[in-house]
Amino acid sequence: MKYLGRLNPQDPLFAYLRDDVYPQILPNDQVRNFRVFQFPASNEVFLYEETHSQQKVIGKFFQRPGKDPQNAWERAWNEWQNLHYLRNIGLNHKHFHIPQAFGIARHMNSLVVEEYCPGQSLSSVMSQSLAEHHEDLLYARLTDLAWFLAKLHNHTAGAETVHFHTQFPYFDKIVARLQRRHRITETQMREVYGFRDQWQKSPCMWSDQAVLIHGDATPSNFLFAHPRTIIAIDFERMKRADRAYDLGMIAGEIKHHFLRNNHHGEQAEPFIGHFLWEYSTHFPDRQAAFAAITRRIPFYMGMTLLRIARNSWLDWRYSQILVHAALSVLRR
Repeated sequence: MKYLGRLNPQDPLFAYLRDDVYPQILPNDQVRNFRVFQFPASNEVFLYEETHSQQKVIGKFFQRPGKDPQNAWERAWNEWQNLHYLRNIGLNHKHFHIPQAFGIARHMNSLVVEEYCPGQSLSSVMSQSLAEHHEDLLYARLTDLAWFLAKLHNHTAGAETVHFHTQFPYFDKIVARLQRRHRITETQMREVYGFRDQWQKSPCMWSDQAVLIHGDATPSNFLFAHPRTIIAIDFERMKRADRAYDLGMIAGEIKHHFLRNNHHGEQAEPFIGHFLWEYSTHFPDRQAAFAAITRRIPFYMGMTLLRIARNSWLDWRYSQILVHAALSVLRR
């Protein structure tokens, strides 16, 4: 993290942290000052540390320059509401941790202030596992992540079945951005939509119960602390959908990690299989659950690879590797 200095006492945020947020953390202590740090690769997320107690909180500003303020407020409100909801339904216990939300302020660029929860991200775990040839570490963390997602999904399953077509607007948005950035050809676009049509006709994509999904299950949004505690963050995109959405996103991210770091995407397969098998242990019929999930995973995994390929910080050549990998996965 980058140290930015101390928060100006004349800044309205200083008074908000002092008067509204920190009394929830330090009810009997006097707040003196705040150090400010910026998270890497983020212009909107900051860490604030009270100088005397060294107690830390996270400040997430959802309003970005030039963006719709109403949309920013809705995203902030979603994050706020979802954190409270998950803690209230029992997703916060000794092995799973959901950050506490301390405050929300629309007039401060749609700010949400949350508990700071340190831990090693899944991204870091994958890098360490690959660099140190420590496969058991990644297997163990994927077991824990599967446990958390199964708990989230199964605890919130309802009677309504999945509406598969609700994923299409996001799918279209991904492909449109790939096209604008010249990362997908017309022929590849026709293939992508042809494959999607085939998935749409498959009964398995519509048959499961809808559950609450994380909605942004990227490796940076899952942190691991000892002993065997998993911390889940960034719930602004949580929604009701197919459980395979979260699982396919994790699978796609694992595939991407191996493709990018050692150019052998096939080496991701044992880890993906382990993750899905461990997830399936949380069902009465493990074999049936595994079979049902793995039938649907390729669509969401392929969509994830396309989503990653659209990122401008990736070079064009690697984006093509991801697009080809996505086509291979989507092909039935």
